[in-house]
Amino acid sequence: MDYLQLGMTGLVLLVVLALIFDFLNGFHDAANAIATVVSTGVLKPNQAVVLAAVFNFVAIGVFGTHVAATVGKGIVDPAIVDHYVVFGALIGAICWNILTWYFGIPSSSSHALIGGIVGATVAKAGTAPLVWSGIGKTIAFIVISPVLGLLLGSLMMLMVSHLFFRTAPSKVDRWFRRLQLVSAAAYSMGHGGNDAQKTIGIIWLLLLTSGYLPKDADVPGWVVVSCYSAISFGTLFGGWRIVKTMGQGITKLKPVGGCCAETGGAATLFLASTLGVPVSTTHTITGAIVGVGSSQRFSAVRWGLASQIVWAWVLTIPCSALIAAVAWWVGHQLM
Repeated sequence: MDYLQLGMTGLVLLVVLALIFDFLNGFHDAANAIATVVSTGVLKPNQAVVLAAVFNFVAIGVFGTHVAATVGKGIVDPAIVDHYVVFGALIGAICWNILTWYFGIPSSSSHALIGGIVGATVAKAGTAPLVWSGIGKTIAFIVISPVLGLLLGSLMMLMVSHLFFRTAPSKVDRWFRRLQLVSAAAYSMGHGGNDAQKTIGIIWLLLLTSGYLPKDADVPGWVVVSCYSAISFGTLFGGWRIVKTMGQGITKLKPVGGCCAETGGAATLFLASTLGVPVSTTHTITGAIVGVGSSQRFSAVRWGLASQIVWAWVLTIPCSALIAAVAWWVGHQLM
């Protein structure tokens, strides 16, 4: 059965399912954008989620659709994709997000979706349709994005420590409480710009493979607005179980450290979005927080907790792929 046989109703239901994933992406990853600014006491939780949600949406006017193109056409051969594959991919990503949110694990929604696409595709047609260049780039950034975040976060912290060495701590704290509002807004913009595009990519792929869009069509405007809106609303509701882990579980942060971590993370996300790489905002901010903590003293980082988080990163793609493969089979039996 193809999409044209499935009809408009089935297509709409799958688009809604994709937007549910996008909402959960914002909900799950809200901690990435707000944990530092909340844990340092610069903003109250309700204020922080409003700031993050607004700048998630503001990103719509800053970034293009390079990441969406990678997700839509650069992970698997679009010719092999049908509604079963999309259904399996979304169910795999949604289930993994809910599971990791429940246990307070800061895993990657982005890689859950990539794993879901790969798992459902392999369940249908084996490994032949996989685009290894796109998958390789995504896997490479599992390492690159947290390392880059760590380097930028630690360099920012070292630079600030050098510049303000003779300044009274109370004055530094006062200045960086204000600057952290800017860095939190920048990180939220980077989060929205990279993560919303992943759902844009899967809906775009859905419309292209269903025949509702010509093969060379650009992303429709309603898809872009819907995805940015969904992730912003998800962020507004916030996945509070993960905030404590990200904000103070890895290392204790003051406003100066929170500002450096967010700035380093934001720079990494801006770079990745410009290059069209679907990176994990979770990996990026975690690396930046570790960088800030370790630049002060190595023992400031709770390395045991950090290693547990890394294990969650390693397991995300294979676990979401496995769930997606099962969901593909169930969908094939029932749809």
